[in-house]
Amino acid sequence: MKHGILIIDRGSREQEVREELSNICSMLKKSGKYQYVGYCFLEVAPPYIKDGMFDALKHDLDRLTIVPYFLNPGKKWKLAVKTAMGFRKNSATEIVITKPLNSHPAMAELANQRIAEALDSHAVVTPKDKIDVLIIGHGSMDPDAKTALQYVTDRIQSKYKTAQYCFLEIEKPDIKQGIEIYEKNNSRILVVMLYFLHRGAHVKYDIYQDLIPAMKSSSIQQIITTKHLGVDPKIINLVNERICEVNQLAVLPKTTF
Repeated sequence: MKHGILIIDRGSREQEVREELSNICSMLKKSGKYQYVGYCFLEVAPPYIKDGMFDALKHDLDRLTIVPYFLNPGKKWKLAVKTAMGFRKNSATEIVITKPLNSHPAMAELANQRIAEALDSHAVVTPKDKIDVLIIGHGSMDPDAKTALQYVTDRIQSKYKTAQYCFLEIEKPDIKQGIEIYEKNNSRILVVMLYFLHRGAHVKYDIYQDLIPAMKSSSIQQIITTKHLGVDPKIINLVNERICEVNQLAVLPKTTF
């Protein structure tokens, strides 16, 4: 059976995002028996979903699995699903769609890995039970998005003194309020985890417009910022797991790169 994979990302004009998605596609093709692996964007910049679907379907696939590359099942994910599945009725290719990346231990493990990397890079030797963590998520009006972020926060909580989350936009607490919460609690070392998939405009610019002023005005002794989630074998294995779930296949062996 000719099986193809199409990743639908939210969308970005940043070259780093395209590079990360290209790497993800290459790793997926290496890890599975897929005749086609490509990506497209819901919005912001081409290739849009229509472009991605046309490119995938011209490969004469028996089955195309759509992977909405989103951290939570919010409104953007739902729009991506609706748009992609609109192509199903006119296609001879069987089209199925996976769940997003939320509520899975791998995402909490990767977030914790980024926190540990940031602590190591700053040579922090303070015990973890003396370190606080603030996770910054995007923010959404959809309650499912907050549930997904709470899932990750709960699993990080047990490893550190405390862990809470805040949002870049739309929801409260915002970044300034998140920093202030820890300042009032007399935090000494705070790790700010950037819970974003890509190094897009939010990670490169938008977060720091709020974060830098909040850090400068804070009395917290040390504030450390992590990398974003990025490209990692944990995510590739999770995507493969999602693909297997929707196709009712045995889970592929975990692959290291």
